[in-house]
Amino acid sequence: MTKCIGLFLLLLFLLAGYPPAKAQCSICTRTAQQLGEKPAKALNNGIMYLALTPLAIGGIIGYRWWKSNKEA
Repeated sequence: MTKCIGLFLLLLFLLAGYPPAKAQCSICTRTAQQLGEKPAKALNNGIMYLALTPLAIGGIIGYRWWKSNKEA
């Protein structure tokens, strides 16, 4: 149990100082620069939202698969 807490604290410490993610390709970056700052942030947030949705679904499926194999 203490090993899990230590791993969690290490992960939390590493993520605390991590810079914010930029999820734009070069074409999207150029387009966002032409739009201005507020639309550029909205575009970046939209890209992050679209990227995280399939990853979250995959994580849920993977967790349920792992949980069912662990019990068997």
